Amino acid sequence: MTQTIPPALADTASRLVDTIRSYGPVAVAFSGGVDSAVVAKAAFEAWGSQAVAVTAVSPSLAASELLIARDEAARIGIRHIEISTDEFSRDEYRRNAGDRCFYCKDTLYSLAAEKLAELQVVLIVNGANADDLGDHRPGMKAAADHGIRSPLIELNLTKSDVRNLARYWDLSVSEKPAAPCLASRIAYGVEVNEERVARIEQAEAFLRELTSISEFRVRLEANELARIEVPVNEIARICVAETRQALVECFRTLGFRSVTIDLEGFRSGNLNAALSLVQLGAR
Repeated sequence: MTQTIPPALADTASRLVDTIRSYGPVAVAFSGGVDSAVVAKAAFEAWGSQAVAVTAVSPSLAASELLIARDEAARIGIRHIEISTDEFSRDEYRRNAGDRCFYCKDTLYSLAAEKLAELQVVLIVNGANADDLGDHRPGMKAAADHGIRSPLIELNLTKSDVRNLARYWDLSVSEKPAAPCLASRIAYGVEVNEERVARIEQAEAFLRELTSISEFRVRLEANELARIEVPVNEIARICVAETRQALVECFRTLGFRSVTIDLEGFRSGNLNAALSLVQLGAR
């Protein structure tokens, strides 16, 4: 049986494509997540081979996420380039105050802007959606500073709307959980460096392989403490003696001094709640 597409959803998709067409050929800041994938798909529908997806590659991008971005861009059919970014060379980024994300996005947008003529596009767009306006998002200031357009916000599209569009366009990442950069796992005030993000990446890869849990975080707190967040209904499973012991042994080997399980469970972006308690100097 052919699935009936709600007219309102088809209209939303059409409005997004038309909005991006009105900009001129665009470069999409593309992580491979559902938000940027929907914008990339709309950009491709609007501009075909003239549109391009741009992925920032740095130690803060997990290798698995880069593979997903490459695969999704190929599925969409959009041109795809990777730019090596050097935000780790910036003291403002490494000190990991509450504005760390600003310096990351500022670095990406600056490098991408230098390539506009080469890429034959007129501006950069991102995947920020209307729900992002209610969270702590220093990257939004960087976007404003660089004249980046946010078509999802301009059309007041929420995360739910974005996922519906991803299903409408049959994107492979339509149900993909959010996967912010590895640096976002490090508590504010604890220095971000290459070793720490690599350690977090390895820890999360081990936990994922060991348990098959799809949505979780390994947070790095002061004094090299690992704080594991999984959905509340999964806490008992990772506390089983064999699983718990394997996690502790692996994490200790990676360089964490101690390992804890957060009894409140997984909460996306929960480190933002501690911002008011953090002194800006990195430890």
